[in-house]
Amino acid sequence: MQTTVGQLAALIEGAVEGDGSIAIRGISSIEDAQDGDITFAESDKLLETAARSRASAVIAPAGSSFQGTTRKPLIRVKNPRFAFAQALRIFAPEPKVYQGIHPSAIIGQNSRFGHNASVHALAFVGDNVTLGDNCVIYPFVYLGDNVAVGDNCVIYPHAVLHDNTEIGSSVVIHSGSVLGTDGFGYMFIENRHYKIPQIGRVIIEDDVEIGANVTIDKARTGSTRIGAGTKIDNMVHIGHNVTVGKNCVIVAQVGVSGSVEIGDGVILAGQVGVKDHVTIGDGTIVAARTGVIGDLPPQSFVSGMYGRPHGNEMRAQAVYGTLPEMQKHIKKLETRLAALEKDAVEKDTEA
Repeated sequence: MQTTVGQLAALIEGAVEGDGSIAIRGISSIEDAQDGDITFAESDKLLETAARSRASAVIAPAGSSFQGTTRKPLIRVKNPRFAFAQALRIFAPEPKVYQGIHPSAIIGQNSRFGHNASVHALAFVGDNVTLGDNCVIYPFVYLGDNVAVGDNCVIYPHAVLHDNTEIGSSVVIHSGSVLGTDGFGYMFIENRHYKIPQIGRVIIEDDVEIGANVTIDKARTGSTRIGAGTKIDNMVHIGHNVTVGKNCVIVAQVGVSGSVEIGDGVILAGQVGVKDHVTIGDGTIVAARTGVIGDLPPQSFVSGMYGRPHGNEMRAQAVYGTLPEMQKHIKKLETRLAALEKDAVEKDTEA
């Protein structure tokens, strides 16, 4: 697409500084920008670099004290990074979407589709499925019986939603994710693992995005629930009967065991492992590769193998790096102490 600096500024709620009639044909980083591109700078230092780039215009902070000179027009905004994200969406090409129900899709009995819903080739839709308005179901998606999907959802190829899964509106599920598998529940009885039936379901609330190859187990009874606005990265596992609050961020390769309760606004960084039946309070941040083995109060910031307070863990890591030198020093002190004790014994003997 092509627009002007002034037109783009109106769309991202910015103020133009300079020539608003300059044409903008693309969007890019500072390093890759070419003539006709717009880029962004969120600091004076980056703005100085952007001023020397080949970009035709720059999205810049409203309160910048940049004193350099640039002939490039600026779009002044409160948050350049967010404005750049909005501009990316404006310039993003519209994906080619099959309209309607493809003849090769398999559609079960009593399924209901909302206005402008699309089901692509070779998708499977079971009995009593409900799709809301403007939903897009890509090829090879499996929707089991009694699945309910809200409005404006996108489900990418090879995603699987087992029976009775409920999806809110504006949800995105990426390729290879599986929702509603059996929870990992067994009892060791008479020298064998007895499988405990899992008869619950999965509920995904509005505005959730689920990355590729995510697995979310259905509850033993009741529901496994992902709260509204939560974003889940690729290759995450959520166990049965887990409750994840609203607006959480769960990064790649996290594993959450069964019956965990996660509050609102929690961040679980990459490769975090959470023990079963743990409660994590609102606003907690768990650093990468942390093992959570007990309850965490709200607003905690923990790290390390056993999820200690982050400050304690950092001090422990600092000491850990000095252990070889500390060991040498301790040996010297032990040698000196032994010599002093020997001298003391000899003096006592002489006396």
